[in-house]
Amino acid sequence: MVYHDEYTIEQKIKEDPTPEEMLRIIFDYTAKIANERHLDNVLMLMANMGREMIVSDRCSVWLVDKIRKELYTTVAHGVSGIRIPLAAGLVGHSIAMGEPIFIDDAYSNEPYREVLDNGALATDRKTGYRSKALMVVPFRNNDGDIIGAYQAVNKMTVSETFSQKDLEYLTLAASYAGKSLESVQLHHEIEETQKEIIFTMGEIGESRSKETGNHVKRVAEYSYLLAKGLGMGQEECDLIKMASPMHDIGKVAIPDSVLKKPGKLTEEEFDIMKAHTDIGYGLLKNSTRRILKTAAILAYEHHEKWNGKGYPRGLKGEEIHIYGRITAIADVFDALASDRVYKKAWELDRILNLFIEERGHHFDPRVVDTFMEQLPKILKIRDDYQDIIEDHG
Repeated sequence: MVYHDEYTIEQKIKEDPTPEEMLRIIFDYTAKIANERHLDNVLMLMANMGREMIVSDRCSVWLVDKIRKELYTTVAHGVSGIRIPLAAGLVGHSIAMGEPIFIDDAYSNEPYREVLDNGALATDRKTGYRSKALMVVPFRNNDGDIIGAYQAVNKMTVSETFSQKDLEYLTLAASYAGKSLESVQLHHEIEETQKEIIFTMGEIGESRSKETGNHVKRVAEYSYLLAKGLGMGQEECDLIKMASPMHDIGKVAIPDSVLKKPGKLTEEEFDIMKAHTDIGYGLLKNSTRRILKTAAILAYEHHEKWNGKGYPRGLKGEEIHIYGRITAIADVFDALASDRVYKKAWELDRILNLFIEERGHHFDPRVVDTFMEQLPKILKIRDDYQDIIEDHG
């Protein structure tokens, strides 16, 4: 049996887990999966659980995409995420039949010769990997519909073939996977719906003002980059990206006479305009959803200044939430760097000089430094999401 170069002699031969070890594997992974809400992470945990339970070299979790009539995996040991037609490959056959498939040796198997030639063996020819033992087990949701399958490749024990016991273990994992994935996918769907609603509401807020369509998208991407550059965790970076489109939602309540005035605002008009921060906060503050609670902070504090001379509360330094400090610089950069009907974009050097001058005054020094570090990526976002300005005046 030939193995991929990455495997050492010690890794080739393993032992099946003892009953005690099997319980530990199951308990450890089910606890991790129960606390995970990111679909990709859940799929990887499930793949790892399956691989350890049956001592396979590789294990993949495939899902059915009914709309596109495809099978896909975002995580698979040894390869990147891929998509294939719904009926393709060993996984497609197993799902179509609704039954597991066992193969002891892919290169001598006759019943699935054509499937293997176009699937696992074709991949082997490209990668140099040697597929031998294969096992596929479909899994179902709570309604009994098949929503995906486990695929295991190469048994790593002396026998080099999967046993009936392995089938029982992987079937157990598949049963748990089906129920868990349905819950995670529902959570994912709800979250995606929330994102869409938030982004649309953000665009509505901006469409009433002098800003343009891609402003909220750019500010979201800039805020994400700054959060990453500041060392925030992935979940928090995603959160600020999802919430930032709502930073100006309070503008929905500002009169057109102020919001769309082409010239400089009077002091009285500016006071009316400033109210959009309080209004936005008032709209969002009572939500129990993390995204909307984060959006409330952004709406309230993105016009505060590091030196305490901002509004609406005149917060100073780290009294301003880090989300507000991040979105402040993202919002100002986009306003200055983008063409508008009423003005041309500033030159980059002029913007950077302003940020250097306002470091420690308008902006958090650390966020300014991070902005400078992330500048190449920020400029790419600006260029990728440019607005097309039509002046009908």
